[in-house]
Amino acid sequence: MLHHSIDISKSVFLITGGAGFIGSNIVEYLMRHGAGEVRVLDNLCEGKLQNIAHHIGKPNFKFIEGDIVDSATCIAACEGAHYVSHQAALGSVPRSLLTPLATNASNVTGFLNMLTAAKDANVRRFVYASSSSVYGDSIKLPKTEEHIGSPLSPYAASKLVNEIYAGVYALNYGIEVVGLRYFNVFGPNQKPDGPYAAVIPLFMDALLNSRSPYINGDGEQSRDFTYVDNAVQANIRALFSTVPGATGRVYNIAFGQRSTVNQLFYGIAKAVGTDIKPTYRAPRQGDIQDSLADISQARAFLGYDPQVGIEEGLRRTLEWFKGQ
Repeated sequence: MLHHSIDISKSVFLITGGAGFIGSNIVEYLMRHGAGEVRVLDNLCEGKLQNIAHHIGKPNFKFIEGDIVDSATCIAACEGAHYVSHQAALGSVPRSLLTPLATNASNVTGFLNMLTAAKDANVRRFVYASSSSVYGDSIKLPKTEEHIGSPLSPYAASKLVNEIYAGVYALNYGIEVVGLRYFNVFGPNQKPDGPYAAVIPLFMDALLNSRSPYINGDGEQSRDFTYVDNAVQANIRALFSTVPGATGRVYNIAFGQRSTVNQLFYGIAKAVGTDIKPTYRAPRQGDIQDSLADISQARAFLGYDPQVGIEEGLRRTLEWFKGQ
């Protein structure tokens, strides 16, 4: 993934939300490839210490327990950092409908705290997690970066505000920013517990424990399920792309194929080797019906080249799950 000419052994990376699902996978990649220093800022409200525990005590690893809602914490974390990968956020559409103020505090105020701290610390580049939820009520498929609809949830609104602020900061302060619109990322370290767990860990957890999982609606809604290694690759390439015009933009990060939730369920059931059927219930408020990404811009500007499709991704994820 890293171009052989890039030496990261002298660079300091700050990963916010680095104990969380995607963040911990980015940390893993950077540690494996000999980064000079990897810092994690996480309040452990969603992230799990066990995701990064094996790095604690290593000379090039630093864990900061703190919250991005506190600007002083962000300033301290950014001091001396060269690159920031901002993954910290309160995820989940349903959660945001129940607690819009908490979502705004983390995802808007917290984001702006980090962006400002990064600007003031003169970081080389700030890559941040956006979301396919910004496409909202747009029914155009595949999704292209310049055609978004109106947000359907506070979570989607918060991510759209991130993109707007990043653009404004790039314009006015010259900070190099890159936004990544993730499409339904899944894989190791994604937790199946809690009220806002994602669909793939929920299905795997239920089927491995001989339970029938719920499917919201008729299961015919489709998503561009994206294995986490592809999202990690996108972050690394976004941090280092030298293509003219690569920064100051936002990119779709996905595999570029869609599956219905029903197809997903039966694929996992087959892999587990069970004939358990799902239990259907009412559709979920704030959800979009269909999602499929056009990833040509990420390919062109970042050199993004997703390697792991849904079947291989599910196989790897299931192996990880069985080991938990």
